[in-house]
Amino acid sequence: MTDLQISGDDIQVHSPTDGALLGSVPRTGFNEINTMVERAAAAASSYRRTPAHERAEHLRAAATAVERCRADLIDDLVRGLGKPRKFSAVEANRGSDMLLRCAAELSSLGGETLPLDAVVGGECRTGLTWREPLGVVAAVTPFNAPINLTLQKVGPALAMGNAVIVKPSPEAALVVERLVVAINEALPDGLLQVVHGHADTVLNLVRHELVDAVSLTGGVAAGEAVLREAGIKPVLLELGSNAPNIVLADADIEDAAHRIVTAAFGASGQQCISAQRILVEHTAKDKFVEAFVAAASALVVGDPNDAATDIGPMIHARSRDRVTALIDDAVDRGAKLALDGRADSLYLGPTVLMDPPKGTRLLQEEAFGPVATVQGVDGLDDALRWANSVDVGLQASCFTTDINKAFAAARGLRAGSVWINESTRFRLDTYPFGGVGRSGLGREGVRYAMESFSQMKFVGFRH
Repeated sequence: MTDLQISGDDIQVHSPTDGALLGSVPRTGFNEINTMVERAAAAASSYRRTPAHERAEHLRAAATAVERCRADLIDDLVRGLGKPRKFSAVEANRGSDMLLRCAAELSSLGGETLPLDAVVGGECRTGLTWREPLGVVAAVTPFNAPINLTLQKVGPALAMGNAVIVKPSPEAALVVERLVVAINEALPDGLLQVVHGHADTVLNLVRHELVDAVSLTGGVAAGEAVLREAGIKPVLLELGSNAPNIVLADADIEDAAHRIVTAAFGASGQQCISAQRILVEHTAKDKFVEAFVAAASALVVGDPNDAATDIGPMIHARSRDRVTALIDDAVDRGAKLALDGRADSLYLGPTVLMDPPKGTRLLQEEAFGPVATVQGVDGLDDALRWANSVDVGLQASCFTTDINKAFAAARGLRAGSVWINESTRFRLDTYPFGGVGRSGLGREGVRYAMESFSQMKFVGFRH
Protein backbone atom coordinates (compact mmCIF):
# COMPACT_ATOMS: atom_id res chain seq x y z
CA MET A 1 0.00 0.00 0.00
CA THR A 2 2.78 2.46 0.89
CA ASP A 3 5.72 1.20 -1.14
CA LEU A 4 7.35 3.69 -3.45
CA GLN A 5 5.75 3.63 -6.90
CA ILE A 6 7.27 4.56 -10.25
CA SER A 7 5.04 6.13 -12.90
CA GLY A 8 6.95 6.92 -16.10
CA ASP A 9 9.72 9.33 -15.16
CA ASP A 10 8.09 10.39 -11.90
CA ILE A 11 8.73 9.15 -8.38
CA GLN A 12 5.47 9.15 -6.46
CA VAL A 13 5.60 9.64 -2.70
CA HIS A 14 2.85 8.07 -0.59
CA SER A 15 2.07 8.61 3.06
CA PRO A 16 2.79 5.62 5.31
CA THR A 17 -0.15 6.61 7.51
CA ASP A 18 -2.87 5.95 4.95
CA GLY A 19 -1.22 5.36 1.57
CA ALA A 20 -2.41 8.69 0.14
CA LEU A 21 -0.42 10.14 -2.76
CA LEU A 22 1.35 13.22 -1.44
CA GLY A 23 3.09 14.29 -4.61
CA SER A 24 5.79 13.34 -7.06
CA VAL A 25 9.20 14.44 -8.28
CA PRO A 26 10.82 13.79 -11.66
CA ARG A 27 13.58 11.22 -11.83
CA THR A 28 16.88 12.81 -12.82
CA GLY A 29 18.37 11.31 -15.96
CA PHE A 30 22.04 10.85 -16.77
CA ASN A 31 22.22 13.88 -19.07
CA GLU A 32 20.55 16.04 -16.43
CA ILE A 33 23.04 14.86 -13.82
CA ASN A 34 25.90 15.83 -16.11
CA THR A 35 24.43 19.30 -16.67
CA MET A 36 23.85 19.82 -12.94
CA VAL A 37 27.35 18.71 -12.00
CA GLU A 38 28.86 21.07 -14.57
CA ARG A 39 26.74 23.89 -13.16
CA ALA A 40 27.84 23.02 -9.63
CA ALA A 41 31.49 22.95 -10.67
CA ALA A 42 31.19 26.44 -12.17
CA ALA A 43 29.48 27.73 -9.03
CA ALA A 44 32.11 26.14 -6.78
CA SER A 45 34.91 27.67 -8.81
CA SER A 46 33.49 31.11 -8.08
CA TYR A 47 32.37 30.49 -4.51
CA ARG A 48 35.75 29.25 -3.33
CA ARG A 49 36.95 32.88 -3.48
CA THR A 50 34.04 34.19 -1.39
CA PRO A 51 35.25 35.57 1.98
CA ALA A 52 34.35 33.55 5.06
CA HIS A 53 32.23 36.36 6.50
CA GLU A 54 30.04 36.37 3.36
CA ARG A 55 29.66 32.59 3.48
CA ALA A 56 28.66 32.89 7.14
CA GLU A 57 26.04 35.48 6.22
CA HIS A 58 24.64 33.15 3.55
CA LEU A 59 24.33 30.41 6.15
CA ARG A 60 22.59 32.66 8.65
CA ALA A 61 20.15 33.77 5.96
CA ALA A 62 19.58 30.12 5.04
CA ALA A 63 18.82 29.32 8.69
CA THR A 64 16.22 32.09 8.71
CA ALA A 65 14.67 30.72 5.51
CA VAL A 66 14.49 27.22 7.00
CA GLU A 67 12.91 28.59 10.16
CA ARG A 68 10.24 30.38 8.08
CA CYS A 69 9.07 27.09 6.62
CA ARG A 70 9.50 25.15 9.86
CA ALA A 71 5.79 24.36 10.24
CA ASP A 72 5.59 23.01 6.69
CA LEU A 73 8.71 20.91 7.21
CA ILE A 74 7.21 19.38 10.35
CA ASP A 75 4.03 18.56 8.46
CA ASP A 76 6.11 16.96 5.70
CA LEU A 77 7.87 14.73 8.23
CA VAL A 78 4.62 13.73 9.94
CA ARG A 79 2.57 13.15 6.81
CA GLY A 80 5.25 11.95 4.45
CA LEU A 81 7.35 9.78 6.74
CA GLY A 82 5.03 8.92 9.62
CA LYS A 83 7.40 10.51 12.11
CA PRO A 84 5.58 11.47 15.32
CA ARG A 85 5.02 15.19 15.63
CA LYS A 86 7.08 15.50 18.81
CA PHE A 87 10.17 14.07 17.09
CA SER A 88 9.49 15.98 13.87
CA ALA A 89 9.50 19.28 15.78
CA VAL A 90 12.85 18.44 17.36
CA GLU A 91 14.33 17.65 13.96
CA ALA A 92 13.07 20.86 12.36
CA ASN A 93 14.51 22.97 15.20
CA ARG A 94 17.85 21.23 14.95
CA GLY A 95 18.05 21.95 11.21
CA SER A 96 18.26 25.74 11.42
CA ASP A 97 20.56 25.46 14.44
CA MET A 98 22.97 23.35 12.36
CA LEU A 99 23.32 26.14 9.77
CA LEU A 100 23.93 28.75 12.47
CA ARG A 101 26.61 26.59 14.05
CA CYS A 102 28.37 26.23 10.71
CA ALA A 103 28.34 30.02 10.31
CA ALA A 104 29.77 30.50 13.80
CA GLU A 105 32.51 27.93 13.25
CA LEU A 106 33.86 29.92 10.30
CA SER A 107 35.17 32.53 12.73
CA SER A 108 37.52 30.08 14.43
CA LEU A 109 38.40 27.28 12.01
CA GLY A 110 41.87 28.07 10.65
CA GLY A 111 45.37 26.74 10.13
CA GLU A 112 48.69 27.04 11.90
CA THR A 113 52.23 28.36 11.61
CA LEU A 114 54.97 25.72 11.45
CA PRO A 115 58.52 26.43 12.77
CA LEU A 116 60.47 24.84 9.94
CA ASP A 117 63.78 25.79 11.52
CA ALA A 118 63.14 23.05 14.07
CA VAL A 119 64.71 20.75 11.47
CA VAL A 120 68.29 21.06 10.27
CA GLY A 121 68.18 22.71 6.85
CA GLY A 122 64.96 24.57 7.65
CA GLU A 123 66.66 27.75 8.76
CA CYS A 124 65.11 30.99 7.47
CA ARG A 125 61.97 29.18 6.46
CA THR A 126 58.42 29.37 7.84
CA GLY A 127 55.40 27.29 6.94
CA LEU A 128 51.70 28.11 7.00
CA THR A 129 48.65 25.89 6.62
CA TRP A 130 45.09 26.78 5.71
CA ARG A 131 42.00 24.96 4.47
CA GLU A 132 40.51 25.19 0.98
CA PRO A 133 37.26 23.79 -0.46
CA LEU A 134 37.17 20.53 -2.37
CA GLY A 135 34.77 21.65 -5.12
CA VAL A 136 31.57 19.69 -5.76
CA VAL A 137 30.22 17.49 -2.95
CA ALA A 138 27.66 14.75 -3.60
CA ALA A 139 25.47 14.27 -0.49
CA VAL A 140 23.41 11.06 -0.38
CA THR A 141 20.86 10.95 2.44
CA PRO A 142 18.26 8.47 3.84
CA PHE A 143 14.61 8.93 4.78
CA ASN A 144 14.62 8.69 8.55
CA ALA A 145 15.89 12.18 9.48
CA PRO A 146 15.99 13.99 6.15
CA ILE A 147 16.33 17.54 7.49
CA ASN A 148 19.16 16.79 9.90
CA LEU A 149 21.00 14.30 7.72
CA THR A 150 20.85 16.64 4.74
CA LEU A 151 21.99 19.73 6.62
CA GLN A 152 24.76 17.82 8.41
CA LYS A 153 26.34 17.57 4.97
CA VAL A 154 25.07 20.69 3.20
CA GLY A 155 25.87 23.17 5.99
CA PRO A 156 29.54 22.26 6.54
CA ALA A 157 30.18 21.81 2.81
CA LEU A 158 28.75 25.25 1.94
CA ALA A 159 30.57 26.81 4.88
CA MET A 160 33.91 25.73 3.42
CA GLY A 161 33.09 27.10 -0.04
CA ASN A 162 31.88 23.99 -1.86
CA ALA A 163 28.86 23.40 -4.08
CA VAL A 164 26.55 20.53 -3.10
CA ILE A 165 24.29 18.17 -5.02
CA VAL A 166 21.89 16.31 -2.72
CA LYS A 167 20.44 12.94 -3.61
CA PRO A 168 17.73 12.19 -1.00
CA SER A 169 15.95 8.93 -0.35
CA PRO A 170 12.90 8.73 -2.64
CA GLU A 171 10.64 8.48 0.42
CA ALA A 172 11.97 11.86 1.62
CA ALA A 173 11.97 13.56 -1.78
CA LEU A 174 9.27 16.10 -0.98
CA VAL A 175 10.62 17.32 2.35
CA VAL A 176 14.15 17.66 0.95
CA GLU A 177 12.81 19.55 -2.07
CA ARG A 178 11.14 22.04 0.29
CA LEU A 179 14.33 22.32 2.35
CA VAL A 180 16.54 22.96 -0.69
CA VAL A 181 14.14 25.57 -2.10
CA ALA A 182 14.23 27.42 1.23
CA ILE A 183 18.02 27.37 1.51
CA ASN A 184 18.48 28.49 -2.08
CA GLU A 185 16.74 31.76 -1.22
CA ALA A 186 19.98 32.68 0.55
CA LEU A 187 22.59 31.27 -1.85
CA PRO A 188 24.17 32.21 -5.18
CA ASP A 189 22.84 30.21 -8.13
CA GLY A 190 24.11 26.69 -8.66
CA LEU A 191 25.59 26.10 -5.21
CA LEU A 192 22.86 23.74 -4.00
CA GLN A 193 20.91 21.36 -6.23
CA VAL A 194 18.92 18.17 -5.74
CA VAL A 195 18.61 15.05 -7.89
CA HIS A 196 16.06 12.26 -7.54
CA GLY A 197 16.16 8.58 -8.30
CA HIS A 198 17.41 5.25 -7.02
CA ALA A 199 20.71 3.39 -6.87
CA ASP A 200 21.60 4.09 -10.51
CA THR A 201 21.18 7.82 -9.88
CA VAL A 202 23.53 7.66 -6.90
CA LEU A 203 26.21 5.81 -8.84
CA ASN A 204 25.94 8.09 -11.88
CA LEU A 205 26.39 11.06 -9.57
CA VAL A 206 29.27 9.85 -7.39
CA ARG A 207 31.35 8.51 -10.29
CA HIS A 208 31.19 11.80 -12.21
CA GLU A 209 34.68 13.17 -12.81
CA LEU A 210 33.66 16.68 -11.68
CA VAL A 211 32.34 15.44 -8.33
CA ASP A 212 35.19 16.01 -5.90
CA ALA A 213 33.86 14.35 -2.74
CA VAL A 214 31.04 12.10 -1.60
CA SER A 215 29.20 11.91 1.72
CA LEU A 216 26.64 9.15 2.22
CA THR A 217 24.45 8.13 5.12
CA GLY A 218 22.82 4.77 4.50
CA GLY A 219 23.27 1.03 4.66
CA VAL A 220 26.52 -0.92 4.48
CA ALA A 221 25.76 -2.31 1.00
CA ALA A 222 25.11 1.20 -0.34
CA GLY A 223 28.33 2.45 1.20
CA GLU A 224 30.35 -0.36 -0.35
CA ALA A 225 28.83 0.32 -3.79
CA VAL A 226 29.64 4.03 -3.57
CA LEU A 227 33.17 3.34 -2.38
CA ARG A 228 33.77 1.08 -5.40
CA GLU A 229 32.37 3.59 -7.89
CA ALA A 230 33.59 6.93 -6.58
CA GLY A 231 37.22 6.60 -7.62
CA ILE A 232 40.05 8.61 -6.11
CA LYS A 233 38.24 11.26 -4.10
CA PRO A 234 37.32 11.74 -0.43
CA VAL A 235 34.39 9.52 0.59
CA LEU A 236 32.64 9.91 3.94
CA LEU A 237 30.35 7.07 4.96
CA GLU A 238 27.98 6.89 7.93
CA LEU A 239 26.56 3.38 7.67
CA GLY A 240 24.84 0.72 9.72
CA SER A 241 24.83 -0.08 13.40
CA ASN A 242 23.58 -2.54 16.00
CA ALA A 243 23.99 -0.34 19.02
CA PRO A 244 24.86 -2.01 22.37
CA ASN A 245 23.73 -0.46 25.65
CA ILE A 246 25.39 -1.96 28.75
CA VAL A 247 23.68 -1.72 32.12
CA LEU A 248 25.81 -2.72 35.12
CA ALA A 249 24.36 -3.65 38.49
CA ASP A 250 25.61 -0.48 40.20
CA ALA A 251 23.77 1.78 37.72
CA ASP A 252 20.59 3.73 38.36
CA ILE A 253 18.41 0.99 36.90
CA GLU A 254 15.18 2.97 36.62
CA ASP A 255 16.93 5.84 34.86
CA ALA A 256 18.71 3.45 32.49
CA ALA A 257 15.48 1.64 31.63
CA HIS A 258 13.60 4.83 30.77
CA ARG A 259 16.43 6.32 28.72
CA ILE A 260 16.93 3.12 26.75
CA VAL A 261 13.20 2.67 26.11
CA THR A 262 13.06 5.99 24.25
CA ALA A 263 16.28 5.11 22.45
CA ALA A 264 15.00 1.72 21.34
CA PHE A 265 11.44 2.46 20.28
CA GLY A 266 10.90 6.18 19.71
CA ALA A 267 9.93 7.03 16.11
CA SER A 268 9.60 3.28 15.42
CA GLY A 269 13.27 2.68 16.13
CA GLN A 270 14.14 3.93 12.64
CA GLN A 271 17.49 5.44 13.63
CA CYS A 272 20.96 4.02 13.07
CA ILE A 273 21.86 4.55 16.73
CA SER A 274 18.66 3.13 18.21
CA ALA A 275 19.30 0.92 21.23
CA GLN A 276 19.01 -2.57 19.75
CA ARG A 277 21.08 -4.75 22.08
CA ILE A 278 20.81 -4.29 25.84
CA LEU A 279 23.37 -6.12 27.96
CA VAL A 280 22.38 -6.20 31.63
CA GLU A 281 24.39 -7.62 34.52
CA HIS A 282 22.58 -10.71 35.82
CA THR A 283 22.04 -9.40 39.35
CA ALA A 284 20.15 -6.36 37.98
CA LYS A 285 18.40 -8.06 35.10
CA ASP A 286 15.00 -8.74 36.69
CA LYS A 287 14.70 -5.20 38.03
CA PHE A 288 15.75 -3.72 34.70
CA VAL A 289 13.38 -5.87 32.63
CA GLU A 290 10.43 -5.03 34.87
CA ALA A 291 11.07 -1.28 34.51
CA PHE A 292 11.94 -1.53 30.81
CA VAL A 293 8.87 -3.52 29.79
CA ALA A 294 6.60 -1.28 31.86
CA ALA A 295 8.00 1.85 30.21
CA ALA A 296 7.80 0.29 26.74
CA SER A 297 4.19 -0.79 27.33
CA ALA A 298 3.29 2.80 28.19
CA LEU A 299 4.49 4.16 24.83
CA VAL A 300 1.70 5.38 22.56
CA VAL A 301 1.46 3.75 19.14
CA GLY A 302 -0.76 5.54 16.67
CA ASP A 303 -1.39 8.61 14.55
CA PRO A 304 1.92 10.49 14.13
CA ASN A 305 0.01 13.78 14.04
CA ASP A 306 -1.16 13.25 17.62
CA ALA A 307 1.11 15.07 20.08
CA ALA A 308 0.99 12.10 22.46
CA THR A 309 2.22 9.53 19.90
CA ASP A 310 5.64 7.98 20.45
CA ILE A 311 5.57 5.38 17.68
CA GLY A 312 4.03 5.97 14.26
CA PRO A 313 4.05 3.67 11.24
CA MET A 314 7.06 2.01 9.67
CA ILE A 315 8.09 3.73 6.46
CA HIS A 316 6.71 0.98 4.22
CA ALA A 317 5.66 -2.67 4.13
CA ARG A 318 9.12 -3.90 3.15
CA SER A 319 10.58 -2.51 6.37
CA ARG A 320 7.72 -3.94 8.42
CA ASP A 321 8.22 -7.38 6.90
CA ARG A 322 11.99 -7.27 7.43
CA VAL A 323 11.64 -6.38 11.12
CA THR A 324 8.96 -9.04 11.61
CA ALA A 325 11.24 -11.64 10.02
CA LEU A 326 14.04 -10.71 12.44
CA ILE A 327 11.69 -11.10 15.41
CA ASP A 328 10.41 -14.45 14.09
CA ASP A 329 13.99 -15.68 13.68
CA ALA A 330 14.81 -14.83 17.29
CA VAL A 331 11.68 -16.58 18.59
CA ASP A 332 12.35 -19.65 16.45
CA ARG A 333 15.86 -19.86 17.92
CA GLY A 334 14.56 -19.81 21.48
CA ALA A 335 14.38 -16.14 22.51
CA LYS A 336 11.47 -15.36 24.85
CA LEU A 337 9.07 -12.53 24.11
CA ALA A 338 8.70 -10.16 27.05
CA LEU A 339 6.66 -7.83 24.87
CA ASP A 340 5.28 -8.56 21.40
CA GLY A 341 4.49 -5.63 19.12
CA ARG A 342 4.10 -7.49 15.84
CA ALA A 343 1.15 -6.39 13.71
CA ASP A 344 -0.29 -6.85 10.25
CA SER A 345 -0.31 -3.08 9.70
CA LEU A 346 2.66 -0.72 9.50
CA TYR A 347 2.07 0.22 13.13
CA LEU A 348 4.46 -2.11 14.91
CA GLY A 349 4.54 -1.76 18.68
CA PRO A 350 7.63 -2.15 20.85
CA THR A 351 9.00 -5.70 20.97
CA VAL A 352 11.35 -6.97 23.69
CA LEU A 353 13.17 -10.31 23.26
CA MET A 354 14.96 -12.02 26.13
CA ASP A 355 18.31 -13.79 25.82
CA PRO A 356 18.47 -14.62 22.11
CA PRO A 357 21.18 -17.24 21.51
CA LYS A 358 24.29 -16.76 19.42
CA GLY A 359 23.49 -16.91 15.74
CA THR A 360 20.29 -14.92 16.12
CA ARG A 361 20.07 -12.38 13.31
CA LEU A 362 19.05 -9.57 15.66
CA LEU A 363 22.43 -9.90 17.38
CA GLN A 364 24.25 -9.25 14.10
CA GLU A 365 21.99 -7.25 11.78
CA GLU A 366 20.56 -3.77 12.09
CA ALA A 367 16.82 -3.98 12.74
CA PHE A 368 15.92 -0.33 12.08
CA GLY A 369 12.62 -0.94 13.80
CA PRO A 370 10.96 -0.98 17.26
CA VAL A 371 12.66 -4.11 18.59
CA ALA A 372 15.30 -4.65 21.28
CA THR A 373 17.00 -7.66 22.81
CA VAL A 374 17.90 -8.00 26.49
CA GLN A 375 20.73 -10.34 27.46
CA GLY A 376 22.07 -11.19 30.87
CA VAL A 377 25.87 -10.83 31.27
CA ASP A 378 28.27 -11.80 34.04
CA GLY A 379 29.90 -8.37 34.28
CA LEU A 380 31.65 -5.71 32.22
CA ASP A 381 34.13 -8.04 30.52
CA ASP A 382 31.33 -10.35 29.41
CA ALA A 383 29.29 -7.36 28.25
CA LEU A 384 32.21 -6.06 26.19
CA ARG A 385 32.61 -9.43 24.49
CA TRP A 386 28.97 -9.37 23.44
CA ALA A 387 29.03 -5.70 22.51
CA ASN A 388 32.08 -6.09 20.28
CA SER A 389 30.90 -9.28 18.60
CA VAL A 390 29.58 -7.45 15.51
CA ASP A 391 31.48 -5.86 12.62
CA VAL A 392 29.79 -2.48 13.03
CA GLY A 393 30.51 0.10 15.72
CA LEU A 394 28.80 3.45 15.43
CA GLN A 395 27.75 4.39 18.96
CA ALA A 396 27.67 2.44 22.23
CA SER A 397 26.80 3.17 25.85
CA CYS A 398 27.37 1.97 29.39
CA PHE A 399 25.34 2.77 32.51
CA THR A 400 27.36 2.62 35.72
CA THR A 401 28.16 4.71 38.80
CA ASP A 402 31.68 3.27 39.08
CA ILE A 403 34.16 5.67 37.46
CA ASN A 404 36.73 2.93 36.90
CA LYS A 405 34.19 0.75 35.10
CA ALA A 406 33.06 3.77 33.08
CA PHE A 407 36.57 4.36 31.77
CA ALA A 408 37.07 0.64 31.18
CA ALA A 409 33.88 0.57 29.12
CA ALA A 410 34.88 3.70 27.20
CA ARG A 411 38.21 2.14 26.30
CA GLY A 412 36.86 -1.34 25.68
CA LEU A 413 33.82 -0.62 23.49
CA ARG A 414 34.60 -0.80 19.79
CA ALA A 415 32.63 2.17 18.54
CA GLY A 416 33.19 5.62 17.15
CA SER A 417 31.32 7.21 20.08
CA VAL A 418 30.69 5.97 23.62
CA TRP A 419 28.20 7.48 26.07
CA ILE A 420 28.34 6.87 29.81
CA ASN A 421 24.96 6.99 31.60
CA GLU A 422 23.22 8.02 28.40
CA SER A 423 21.69 5.88 25.68
CA THR A 424 23.11 5.33 22.22
CA ARG A 425 20.29 7.36 20.68
CA PHE A 426 21.61 10.64 22.09
CA ARG A 427 23.50 12.80 19.61
CA LEU A 428 24.67 16.41 19.35
CA ASP A 429 26.15 18.19 16.35
CA THR A 430 29.14 19.47 18.31
CA TYR A 431 31.11 16.23 18.69
CA PRO A 432 32.75 13.95 16.10
CA PHE A 433 30.20 11.35 15.01
CA GLY A 434 31.11 8.32 12.94
CA GLY A 435 31.84 4.64 13.18
CA VAL A 436 34.51 1.99 13.09
CA GLY A 437 34.61 -1.17 11.02
CA ARG A 438 31.72 -1.47 8.59
CA SER A 439 29.94 1.45 10.25
CA GLY A 440 31.73 3.87 7.99
CA LEU A 441 34.56 6.26 7.24
CA GLY A 442 35.17 9.77 8.52
CA ARG A 443 33.37 11.94 11.06
CA GLU A 444 30.41 14.30 11.02
CA GLY A 445 29.64 17.07 13.51
CA VAL A 446 29.97 20.72 12.49
CA ARG A 447 33.70 21.33 12.86
CA TYR A 448 34.72 17.82 11.90
CA ALA A 449 32.57 17.78 8.79
CA MET A 450 33.92 21.19 7.78
CA GLU A 451 37.42 19.75 7.98
CA SER A 452 36.30 16.74 5.93
CA PHE A 453 34.81 18.97 3.22
CA SER A 454 38.05 20.88 2.80
CA GLN A 455 41.67 20.11 2.15
CA MET A 456 44.74 21.38 3.93
CA LYS A 457 47.23 23.41 1.94
CA PHE A 458 50.81 24.02 3.05
CA VAL A 459 52.67 27.17 1.99
CA GLY A 460 56.37 27.61 2.75
CA PHE A 461 58.36 30.87 2.83
CA ARG A 462 62.12 31.30 2.62
CA HIS A 463 63.11 34.61 4.17
